[in-house]
Amino acid sequence: MKICRLRYLLSLRKCNSQTFPPTTPRTFSSTSHHLQNVGFIGLGNMGSRMANNLIKAGFKLTVHDKNSDVLEMFSQMGVSTKKTAYEVSEASDVVITMLPSSAHVIDIYTGPNGLLHGGKLIRPWLLIDSSTIDPQTSRNLSATISNYILKEKKGDWEMPVKLDAPVSGSIIAAEAGTLTFMVGGSEEALLAAKSLFLSMGKSTIYCGGAGSGSAAKICNNLALAVSMLGISEALALGQSLGVPASSLTEIFNCSSARCWSSDTYNPVPGLMEGVPSSRDYNGGFASKLMAKDLNLAVESAKLAGCKYPLTSHAQEIYKELCNGGHDAKDFSCAFRHYYSGMDEPLDS
Repeated sequence: MKICRLRYLLSLRKCNSQTFPPTTPRTFSSTSHHLQNVGFIGLGNMGSRMANNLIKAGFKLTVHDKNSDVLEMFSQMGVSTKKTAYEVSEASDVVITMLPSSAHVIDIYTGPNGLLHGGKLIRPWLLIDSSTIDPQTSRNLSATISNYILKEKKGDWEMPVKLDAPVSGSIIAAEAGTLTFMVGGSEEALLAAKSLFLSMGKSTIYCGGAGSGSAAKICNNLALAVSMLGISEALALGQSLGVPASSLTEIFNCSSARCWSSDTYNPVPGLMEGVPSSRDYNGGFASKLMAKDLNLAVESAKLAGCKYPLTSHAQEIYKELCNGGHDAKDFSCAFRHYYSGMDEPLDS
């Protein structure tokens, strides 16, 4: 019954997204008292935009980041800033982290002055990690947090809980509040925190127990990497055989080869406006991040005893791109810098 209820409530999310279009600030005047004070740690390209949407939605934020310039920017906006993760924890009912890697997440949670620094007592009833990390680290942290006790009961919550909730979506989606969250952990906690997710994204998908959200994100990015390489390889081959990429793209997009990499995020410079390939592959999702996610996928496949030939080959391609100095370029740059594909303006 719990699963049916969860699916029903989450199915209403589409209706809610129509009520809160990306251009309209989302204010939750009825926000429960145990969600009022939100800590946010990790104010990079994605995190800073997610935090801004929480501010627009009316949540009271306390933030931390190692970049003092970013903290100063938030301070000038009237947001409370802290020097350590533990200070954020002490000021918050809920803490959200958005960090680069598993090592960063472990440090923020369990390192000196980390979120769990204060013995076995903790103030936040909910900790949400939106970083892309390996599922085992997510599970281990959830298990660790289950041994902690709340300093003060928050609503119906007597023990702290953790959700792994990585996102799908670009910087543009983070700014517009149209991210997709893949959530693992307590389904009751997800329902209780739905206003937080509604303020940052367009959809929230429950994936199962602890670590399931992290696992889903790894699988999503694996499929994305392989599809981008497949589209890039086919388009570059077509160019070499005398078929314009514009013609092939038109064919792909009305036939069986259609995918996000062809119709929304095309890798050929000149074919599509507003995507990284139209601006020399700047912005978007860096190749070094795709390489990191593929590393996570390979390690997860090894642990699960699964075959991973496509993952392994994609990993090698992105490793080569990074070693070749293209690590900061969007991952679609494989078309130009690995397959030697050519620019192709639409009016050519």
